[in-house]
Amino acid sequence: MGEFSLTHILLLGIIALIFFGPSRLPQLGQGLGKAIRGFKQGLNEIDVDSKDIHDHQQVSHQQQQNSTQTQKQNENQRS
Repeated sequence: MGEFSLTHILLLGIIALIFFGPSRLPQLGQGLGKAIRGFKQGLNEIDVDSKDIHDHQQVSHQQQQNSTQTQKQNENQRS
């Protein structure tokens, strides 16, 4: 029931051709392609942002460890 067969696709194409006309179909295809590309780029940006956040947290943690070690070394040198 949820699968598209060749008959379904042809029927949708004929309905689109009747409804929009042959001159509008290329414009609709271009608009749909741009929308899909924009959606994919948005998903990629979200994925990149989450990776950047994770990397930033790791760098912050390493900086905190380094500063703690430096403070301990300074205290040991003073003693």
